[in-house]
Amino acid sequence: MVLGLTGGIATGKSAVSDLFKAYQIPVIDADKIARKVVAPGTTGLKQIQSTFGWQMIQPDGSLDRHALGTLVFSQPEALAQLNGITGPLIKKAVKRQLQGYRRRKVPLVIYDAPTLFEAHQAAVVNEIMVVTVPEQVQLERLMARDQLPKKEALDRISAQLSLAEKVKRADVVIDNRHSVDKTKAQVVRWLNEAGFGSLMTDKAK
Repeated sequence: MVLGLTGGIATGKSAVSDLFKAYQIPVIDADKIARKVVAPGTTGLKQIQSTFGWQMIQPDGSLDRHALGTLVFSQPEALAQLNGITGPLIKKAVKRQLQGYRRRKVPLVIYDAPTLFEAHQAAVVNEIMVVTVPEQVQLERLMARDQLPKKEALDRISAQLSLAEKVKRADVVIDNRHSVDKTKAQVVRWLNEAGFGSLMTDKAK
């Protein structure tokens, strides 16, 4: 089974992903893949440079993530262009990893993808888990985490599908506004109800 794990920016999705990792359940991390497909020397980075200009490339040849983020989160058309470049490269890499897990008959794989819906990748998973917090909590966490002014933080939140819409499309919702223990209890409940309780090792419990 492939569980799609998603949520809005700064909702704590990574913390939920870490809970699965603690149980030795494999996690395919879309963010890590996204970084790999735009590493120096890749086709992805060359396409970004030709589309958005040399100012998106740092002196050492790597992607200037801050410059690119500032651009795409303030201009929807630029974000669409970027997704058009990276989306197919990410999908190809994810497909390859999933095939490897299927060959090894791994019972449960987590596909951790912050833009699962926006990238139209819901079809590659069997169930979808959405991590959510109240909107004000999300805004405050993002401003604190990334040291962003309120307007920039709101731009980044609005660039994604709304949390309310993601919750509507979810099979299971994890409320992450409280303590880590309360979040963990929700994850454990899902694992048990979905028939994967045996994957939780004594050590991780």
